[in-house]
Amino acid sequence: MSKKKLSIFIAVLMFFCSIPFYSQMKQDALVLYNNGKYAESVAVCEQELAENPNRIESYVVMCWSLVRNKQYSEAEQRATDGLKISPYDLRLIEILGEARYYLGKNNGAMEQFQRYVSSAPESGSRVGTAYYYMGEIYIRQARYQHADISLTAAVKKEPLLDSWWVRLGYAREMAKNYYEAANAYDEALRLNPASVEADRGRTRVSSKIQ
Repeated sequence: MSKKKLSIFIAVLMFFCSIPFYSQMKQDALVLYNNGKYAESVAVCEQELAENPNRIESYVVMCWSLVRNKQYSEAEQRATDGLKISPYDLRLIEILGEARYYLGKNNGAMEQFQRYVSSAPESGSRVGTAYYYMGEIYIRQARYQHADISLTAAVKKEPLLDSWWVRLGYAREMAKNYYEAANAYDEALRLNPASVEADRGRTRVSSKIQ
């Protein structure tokens, strides 16, 4: 084989060998996110979007990673950018709500969560999480009856999270619904007997019931 043919053969071989590696690199963002490597995941998504600015999956994984990395302003901006391309992507709607929640933009966050719960499927979604954040926003606004409704919906979706039961107990306690608050704190303690917040809350409402 001549040197020229050998060079061509090597070049072709390297091209085909690089395809699986390149494909693997394209999938790395979600793997990195699942492994808690949020900054690295964002970097991969940025590279993907530089190659294809309309790639919605990259926006979604990037925004998930940005929120988990507490880069809430960046997450808000990138989710907004993604929704310009795909206005009804429920994943971006929900994560935009989370970003705005952590930025203290209660009304903007509530709008996104309400959009999400009105359209998301009952199973395989983050409806419970959206209701939880809605409840927390209502607590911030001292609208405790509304918080009770939202957090009750949240624990129906995710009944094993003791911290959510604690917040439901708190919302009920603030609304002066002490018996219902006691029930929520009791459920939190059943799930996690070591919960200090649940124990303190149960003690507080016990004194009110007596």
